[in-house]
Amino acid sequence: MKPYKFRPYLKTVIWGGDKIAPFKGIEQTQENIGESWEISGVPGHESVCADRGLENDEDKGLTLFQLIEKYKERLVGTAVYERFGSNFPLLVKIIDSKQDLSIQVHPNDELAKQRHNCAGKTEMWYIIEAEQEAKIHVGLKKHITPEDYEQMATAEAGEGQNPFAEIMDCYNSRPGDCFFLPAGRLHAIGGGNLLAEIQQTSDITYRVYDYGRKDAQGHPRELHIQQAKAAIDYTVYPEYRTQYDQSSPSAELVSCPYFTVHREVVSGQARIDYQRDSFVIVMCLSGQASVNGISARRGETLLVPASNAVLDIQGTCTLLTATV
Repeated sequence: MKPYKFRPYLKTVIWGGDKIAPFKGIEQTQENIGESWEISGVPGHESVCADRGLENDEDKGLTLFQLIEKYKERLVGTAVYERFGSNFPLLVKIIDSKQDLSIQVHPNDELAKQRHNCAGKTEMWYIIEAEQEAKIHVGLKKHITPEDYEQMATAEAGEGQNPFAEIMDCYNSRPGDCFFLPAGRLHAIGGGNLLAEIQQTSDITYRVYDYGRKDAQGHPRELHIQQAKAAIDYTVYPEYRTQYDQSSPSAELVSCPYFTVHREVVSGQARIDYQRDSFVIVMCLSGQASVNGISARRGETLLVPASNAVLDIQGTCTLLTATV
């Protein structure tokens, strides 16, 4: 089973920019592209298999759900199939924030199941490119109570104002930075970031502050202040940027119950075996390579089936890989 490429789902949003299409080497067909959903099992936005360069490829045009139904554990792994069935457990995106995103938080599995009958949302970010003044806002740097939060969230919104600036940690964004965002952690992507996001398959977001912005119809964008109040983790941690050896050609960035992510820098050839009963997602962040016989250039993402999950790589590239 060869790796799969999928058609990206390009999402226009109020804060989106113009970096994703050139990064991926595709035609710019819409304005303000903020997200490219690279691999998605979200109902209504399921990824569709694209041309893999195989003659008479019978899988071309099938959705990710249909592929899992067809191949089951051969595609996703025995343990993954037993745990998730035909639901693909990860959602992989490229995000371009021309403007600051809203301050938001995601519920954990228990709360999401109770409220929305779906999984919660734990995620991670890897910074691909960052403009000089780009920031990442993540986590609390001061202790607050749920009542303090509600008072800030309901304060009169003014354009560009941010009452959360005094209590949220802020980092100057640099290429190669990694941030882990377990469910419950307040966060916001600042303007000027191009990043990769790997997350649980869930589209549940509670928006708690949006700088007084309005939507395309001129209405204030919807906030979810009360829903977020019970979802927030009010713990203050000393550090929110993930520390790893950026000089290493192979580095584990995140390992949690939902995914394990590595960064791999390859010059020439490499053979990588994560020894996991799982598919492998491979995102090419720079350069180009052949992965198990399928080409991948900057901006492309592959799904490597579990039945052939040892990566044989040839080329010069930087990759993010994700397993379950």
